[in-house]
Amino acid sequence: MATTADFKNGLYFKYDGKPVSIIWFQHVKPGKGPAFVKTKLRNLENGKILDRTFTAGEKIELINVERRPYQYLYKDDMGFNFMHSETFEQISLQEDLVDNADLMKEGQSVEMMFLADEERCLTCELPKYVEMEVTYTEPAVKGDTASTNALKSCTLETGAEIMVPLFINQGDRIRVNTEDRSYGERVR
Repeated sequence: MATTADFKNGLYFKYDGKPVSIIWFQHVKPGKGPAFVKTKLRNLENGKILDRTFTAGEKIELINVERRPYQYLYKDDMGFNFMHSETFEQISLQEDLVDNADLMKEGQSVEMMFLADEERCLTCELPKYVEMEVTYTEPAVKGDTASTNALKSCTLETGAEIMVPLFINQGDRIRVNTEDRSYGERVR
């Protein structure tokens, strides 16, 4: 068991039976009344941010969370299949555990977060940027717009659709930000 005195950013513990991590915290000692700790917690199962206040000295139950490297193999009726990069052990995950699954192609490296005590996968995260080929986009016509940051829709090799600048053409390779599904840059 730990207490609020042990709080630090990135600390993993159980709150209301759910695994959470601390994003931000602040110890507050008002002039009147007991001290308390304001926190922002991220629920590791669904990614939601919670604002919670703990009284100073409150006990918390720490958990052991591990990050493990995996490689995406293929998708079938069971879900997405991955192989551990070091032990070659294979696992299958449901679609709701994989963020931005349509930006993932076979052979892609991912990082999974496991609740070590239960051997339960919490999340599957792609790298911050992935390189994709543009398989379809409308050609840009000169004089289409007066603004400099105009965007058009494009389809990537995995079937995902994102918005890209007008100068991107079919067959170009681009870097895509997997956190917000935005265009990063053209890759040569």
